[in-house]
Amino acid sequence: MQFFWNNTKIKIAKTMNKYIAEILGTCLLVLMGCGSAVLAGSQIGLLGIALTFGFSLLFLAYWLGPISGCHLNPAVTLTLAFSKKAPMREVVPYIISQIIGGILGGFILLQIAQGNAEFSLASGFACNGFAEHSPGKYSMISCLITEAAMTFVLLMVVLSTTRKEFSASATGLCVGITLAAIHLVSIPVTNTSVNLARSIGVAALHGGWALEQLWLFAVAHLIAVVLAIVVYKLLNDCK
Repeated sequence: MQFFWNNTKIKIAKTMNKYIAEILGTCLLVLMGCGSAVLAGSQIGLLGIALTFGFSLLFLAYWLGPISGCHLNPAVTLTLAFSKKAPMREVVPYIISQIIGGILGGFILLQIAQGNAEFSLASGFACNGFAEHSPGKYSMISCLITEAAMTFVLLMVVLSTTRKEFSASATGLCVGITLAAIHLVSIPVTNTSVNLARSIGVAALHGGWALEQLWLFAVAHLIAVVLAIVVYKLLNDCK
């Protein structure tokens, strides 16, 4: 009985560690990535913001990967689960953890930003948007296509790194570089989401249009999830 109880406690602790890792990782990704735009965007520019997101994910992948797989992104969790590379039972708690982490990261960032008297949420707070809220004023359709395409690229890289023949030690480097490249392309279009938890994290603090336009990113990411699963399966079935 004691052995069973000890094993149960260990399993519960390992499960909770996964969710804590997803909360912490998503929090830090939002704080670092969105923080680079909100706090230092005028100094480091588009390249600096893109590299910050990429380097942050790279570091988090090596740190949290062994604990939770370092999804930090609802689209990644859904893709891995429906590709049978992650347990389906973890989808809901992982996504909830990611959203909590994203909002926590946004909250911490807001507290820092408000320390500057010139800061205003009206400047955007690194929120994702389309049409008049797109950095380059791109249309709703352009933003939808961009988000779906860029998220698809990220998911294909994630799926590719789960192959048995792929070196696990290179996973963080691949996804980090990919995220940086994605930001270089799509920051002018949507401010780059490719991660609904990241979008919710700052939109929840901004409110208004940022929350109203979240639907487009949810739809784009779902499209990307379906495409990534289908394309990856087709390519591997043709080997």
